[in-house]
Amino acid sequence: MGTAFRLARLATMARSNQKEVLIVEDEAMVRMVAADALAARGIVAWEAGDAEEALDALDEHPSISLLFTDVNMPGDMNGIDLARRVNEVRPDIELIITSGATIIADDDLPDHGTFLGKPYPMDRLVQIVSTKLDPSSRG
Repeated sequence: MGTAFRLARLATMARSNQKEVLIVEDEAMVRMVAADALAARGIVAWEAGDAEEALDALDEHPSISLLFTDVNMPGDMNGIDLARRVNEVRPDIELIITSGATIIADDDLPDHGTFLGKPYPMDRLVQIVSTKLDPSSRG
């Protein structure tokens, strides 16, 4: 449907040496704006509306190296649960968690996760994603 079209369109931007990000957000407009902001900076952005779609996307696209997920979303798994699961099966994936309903300390997130409160400026999102995708910025 709409998400599949956007995934296909954004996928055409992919280059073999680019890092890829998965955005998991149940609000389609929020997800699309974030994906477009990253794509405008040359970052490949995949989209998912819930944890189940996210896990499928991770299976289909092993080159995804960063998960950006909202905490609250439909389904059996929230964003924190998703981040924990992803960290267990793919500890190489960087994590950014967002929420407008709660604040979470970075120390309470799985492995080097970063919290970004809503509403967030797109420039701040792009800055955090770029930093996490840059291997020289890791300690």
